[in-house]
Amino acid sequence: MAEEAKARGNAAFSAGRFEEAIQSFSEAIILAPTNHVLYSNRSAAYASLHKYNEALADAKKTVELKPDWSKGYSRLGAAHVGLGSFNEAIAAYKKGLEVDPNNEALKFGLADAQSSASRSRAPPSAPPFGNMFQGPELWAKLTADPTTRGYLQQPDFLNMIQDVQRNPNNINMYLKDQRMMQALGVLLNINMRGPTPEEMEVPETEPEPKKQPAPEPAKKPEPEPEPEPMEVSEEEKEARERKAQAQKEREAGTAAYKKKDFETAIQHYSKAAELDDEDISFLTNRAAVYLEMGKYEECIKDCDKAVERGRELRSDFKMIARALTRKGTALVKIAKCSKDYEPAIETFQKALTEHRNPDTLKKLNEAERAKKELEQQEYFDPQLADEEREKGNECFKQQKYPEAVKHYTEALRRNPKEPRVYSNRAACYTKLGAMPEGLKDAEKCIELDPTFSKGYTRKGAVQFFMKEYDKALETYQEGLKHDPRNQELLDGVRRCVEQINKTNRGDISPEELKERQAKAMQDPEIQNILSDPIMRQVLTDFQENPKAAQEHLKNPQVMHKIQKLISAGIVQMR
Repeated sequence: MAEEAKARGNAAFSAGRFEEAIQSFSEAIILAPTNHVLYSNRSAAYASLHKYNEALADAKKTVELKPDWSKGYSRLGAAHVGLGSFNEAIAAYKKGLEVDPNNEALKFGLADAQSSASRSRAPPSAPPFGNMFQGPELWAKLTADPTTRGYLQQPDFLNMIQDVQRNPNNINMYLKDQRMMQALGVLLNINMRGPTPEEMEVPETEPEPKKQPAPEPAKKPEPEPEPEPMEVSEEEKEARERKAQAQKEREAGTAAYKKKDFETAIQHYSKAAELDDEDISFLTNRAAVYLEMGKYEECIKDCDKAVERGRELRSDFKMIARALTRKGTALVKIAKCSKDYEPAIETFQKALTEHRNPDTLKKLNEAERAKKELEQQEYFDPQLADEEREKGNECFKQQKYPEAVKHYTEALRRNPKEPRVYSNRAACYTKLGAMPEGLKDAEKCIELDPTFSKGYTRKGAVQFFMKEYDKALETYQEGLKHDPRNQELLDGVRRCVEQINKTNRGDISPEELKERQAKAMQDPEIQNILSDPIMRQVLTDFQENPKAAQEHLKNPQVMHKIQKLISAGIVQMR
């Protein structure tokens, strides 16, 4: 189960869904708490979200579990750079190089940290584009993007990046290199090549395959007579005529397509492909027509031909990506079960390695989502779900909480709409100290069945252990609306009131009070109350004008907000 959660996390990370990746890696860590790779992966996901404190904690855990693993030091260095702790980052990278002296990632990280440290001591003077290559997330972004990932294996590309890092003004020397433009686009989160008319699967006019321009003749100090036009051979003349005729056939095919005259469009595109086999756009256009007609097998064949011929001709990578995207769309159309989506997903991923088109990425995400939904439908079995739940209950009684989580998770895969399983797994997470996961399961339990009192006791217990006594009190009170005589809920209310009264009496240590107040200040509701000008005046009157304060308490809304601050430990009444 840990490997499955890890695989889901890796897939989410590759697709840029970093929050989802963190959740999956966290689930895997609960099941395999000594697996250093899981902490390393979660550290990378946190760093991608700029949550460098969390990334640092996971990186330290990685190094603690596996001191001889070089990637742990790479994660540690990246987190320190993100926090601006360049000296600590340099130390981490150097420590990693002691473990693995030839590790290129550590060498690049060390150079980046040293460069950042130097810049932190010097006044900025870099051009805007050059500054894009100075951030700590540079290598993470270039690695995460399928297009630029391959460039990192090319020494000349790496030399360009390092040169720009040393001197940002040198970026102007490399802007003619398509790889540098692509890298710049990734860092800016924009498409540097402009939009493609892919959205409606309409055949489009595509560019001729790129050819190297002929060198311009050297300029002479004085103009010379124009050279006589060169004679063109009959073969070359015939080839030009065939290309021109092919373009006319393409235009006729597109016109027919727009009129929904698909058969005529097929004829024109077929004729164009016969006249000029060096332009794969005729094949991709014909594939689009077949796709519209529902002839998916013919569409796939044309796309395969276009890709094969495009490789031979070294066609524009956008044209190859277009053919692959169209093939993936056809494969989705003929998919009948979850496994049928796998070749479509693989095809979309190949298209993205050629050209990161937003429409292709959207199609990939939709295919992955459809596959997951079908998997759940195919896996659905309430009887097996009950059997797994019972196994989980037995493990829970034996205090084998990780094993219980495994069985409850399998039960939810078999029947994701069973609130009791979410309640049981929330109890396991609470025992394991995984409070965020426990809270999430308890809330899901309540969402599925708002009348199920166990959901409220689970949620209240988690909030109580997190010392959010005001929130726990609200949860228990909400549960009592559905089950007024439930003893667990009544006991929960009593415990919360005792803790809140302790705070008001000053019966808790200053450290605990400070911790509660700091946590409460992160609550958006508390923040809104304290930022309200009226409430600020009310709090001032409590200190300076008791008579006015008594008048404020007659207002139910003000009284509710005051009570909220008291319960959270922000205000103490003595």
